[in-house]
Amino acid sequence: MKIEQIYTGCLAEAAYYIESNGEAAIIDPLREIEPYLNKAKQHGAKIKYIFETHFHADFVSGHVDLAKKSGATIVYGPTAKTAYPSHIATDGEAFMIGELTIVALHTPGHTPESTTYLLKDAMGKDYCIFSGDTLFIGDVGRPDLAQQGTMTMEDMAGSLYDSLHAKIMPLSDEVIIYPAHGAGSACGKNMSKETFDTLGHQKQVNYALKASTRAQFIEEVTAGILPPPQYFAKNAAMNKGGYDPISEVYEKGLVALDPQTFEEIANQRAALILDTRDPQDFAKEFIPNAINIGLNGQFAPWVGALITDLKQQILLLTAEGKAEEAITRLARVGYDHTIGYLDGGMAAWKQAGKEIDQIESISAEAFEDLANSNEKLNVLDVRKPGEYESEHLELTLARPLDYINDWTKEISPDQTYYVHCAGGYRSMIAASILKARGIDQVIDIAGGYGAIKNTNLKRTDFACPSKAMKA
Repeated sequence: MKIEQIYTGCLAEAAYYIESNGEAAIIDPLREIEPYLNKAKQHGAKIKYIFETHFHADFVSGHVDLAKKSGATIVYGPTAKTAYPSHIATDGEAFMIGELTIVALHTPGHTPESTTYLLKDAMGKDYCIFSGDTLFIGDVGRPDLAQQGTMTMEDMAGSLYDSLHAKIMPLSDEVIIYPAHGAGSACGKNMSKETFDTLGHQKQVNYALKASTRAQFIEEVTAGILPPPQYFAKNAAMNKGGYDPISEVYEKGLVALDPQTFEEIANQRAALILDTRDPQDFAKEFIPNAINIGLNGQFAPWVGALITDLKQQILLLTAEGKAEEAITRLARVGYDHTIGYLDGGMAAWKQAGKEIDQIESISAEAFEDLANSNEKLNVLDVRKPGEYESEHLELTLARPLDYINDWTKEISPDQTYYVHCAGGYRSMIAASILKARGIDQVIDIAGGYGAIKNTNLKRTDFACPSKAMKA
């Protein structure tokens, strides 16, 4: 028996490879499928099934491509409806992978079709569950993403409680939980950095499993849920309806463009210039109107949260050799319309004599001096609401990056704005967007709140109602 968790940090997503006696199964695969095909080939195994725990909202799964390439059957749980060939399992239906048995346990609540897959070993003993977004380590799936008909978020949370207590909680404490996500995913609110655990330990430490009543569970699970990123519904639709092969996405996107052609296409097609270099490199020099979302961070989730049109044509500027990685990570969240990248990067752009822009950055100490001598500074804290409420500067305005498309209308082109996040990644995204929207005087506070905490500026540990933006 072979079980391998394939964890992708920037998405906080876990796919699984299961193998026994020359047969394999993949659970919740990512969009790029070659790693799964190669793994099966290396082990002399044939992929028999592709199990999907639910219609994912935070990424586009690779199930459709993988089924075509491998001949495997796509399996969803009860109530699922797809636009491509798939097997809709019945509750309790068993599937054989070599000497292993995988049983579909219908566990609605996160979504109506959500299904947990129970793996039994060759002796028929319950060994582990692949819980998808039903049960995480430290949390459970949010119940507000796929409400049906007259069902409310609270109704879905009630269904989730019933699923957990009828299907999962009765299992042995030794059963291992393999979830679809870990800390950093927007599919839950309190996930652990650990990516697997035993059911017995989770019964002791997971707040949702410790709820004494159904009503308490509903109240705790629904409290404090932020609105989902705008791309979630769009990704779920792609997972239900199918999508173009990723090979076609690469064919369209891996086109090296010289600076002149790059500039002409950007102007003629209203293409978005997406600069994926590190924030510090971007600040020093960038193509005017480019947006910075660095690859060395939660790249795909921020693209999904901030670029509202999945069909937006994108031109890439990357560090050397990173174009394919950027296209892959864009495709993971449904952005399939990359149309080329700048050959030679910023060096080629400058050599061609093209215009460049910069974002000014100041140290936390220099910012402290300014703040002490000027009470009217415009300071934007672009961290998440929970971070801001935990602790923030008294003089800052809470303007979460997640909702920048809502609050930029409040920003005046005539004013100067100082921007910070926790460490600098998100503030540079915000600064680049503001610049592209005509706010010329944007200054980044280097090191973010981590550096600001080392100054003597006044801080508070609760949100200021008059300044905190409600989104």
